[in-house]
Amino acid sequence: MFGSPFVGWKWFERFFRAPNCMRMIRNTVLLSFYSLLWSFPIPVILALMINQLRFQRFKRTVQTVLYAPHFISTMVVCGMLRIFLSPSGGLINLIAGTSIDFLSEAGAFRTIYIASGIWQDAGWGIIVYMATLANIDTSHYEAAKIDGASMFQRIKFIDFPELLPQVVLMLIMSAGSLMNVGFEKVFLLQTDLNKATSDVISVYVYQQGIENAKYSYSTAVGLFNTVVNIILLIVVNRLAKKLSEDVRFV
Repeated sequence: MFGSPFVGWKWFERFFRAPNCMRMIRNTVLLSFYSLLWSFPIPVILALMINQLRFQRFKRTVQTVLYAPHFISTMVVCGMLRIFLSPSGGLINLIAGTSIDFLSEAGAFRTIYIASGIWQDAGWGIIVYMATLANIDTSHYEAAKIDGASMFQRIKFIDFPELLPQVVLMLIMSAGSLMNVGFEKVFLLQTDLNKATSDVISVYVYQQGIENAKYSYSTAVGLFNTVVNIILLIVVNRLAKKLSEDVRFV
């Protein structure tokens, strides 16, 4: 690298002057933010609900059913989505009695991406929270029952305070990758008609670096993405420290 000429900010300037630059940044941020907003609370809620189940066999069955989608590859999930959302014979269109090509609708792309992500990863996300809840002393529940605490009161005053440090830590880790939209799923579900909402930075880096062999340019765009992630990680961590003294950023 020391034998190559230094071009300064050339590649960054080229990226920011690109016609679709702001669209890619906006789509990346919105897709990541909405995914975090909708998918982050689901594992917490599921863990709290499963923890209340007292029949161990039923509890294990529920956990297995929720874990299973995580082990399905992204390519298979995208293939399933294309079949279910097909305008001709797709399950969704058969139920709704329509013939809409959802994958060609730019307005439907974010909903499809986020909903499929929740289905695939929510069950796996509860493992950390279930491990935390398993370490709670059962005497706390017994004392709460004696005092007349309801199930919701036990969740509010026993379960949730124990989960809070772990929730904040997971939030920091999730926010640190806010700009890292899942490349595989976006790339496999992207069409020419939904690019208004599916055109994101990770796919652009692949197209410029691998397909067009513009290595320097794609590296600069990827570096910009990484720098933004680092800034977000630091900001979220500092905010989290103000909310909880139990979480430390190492």
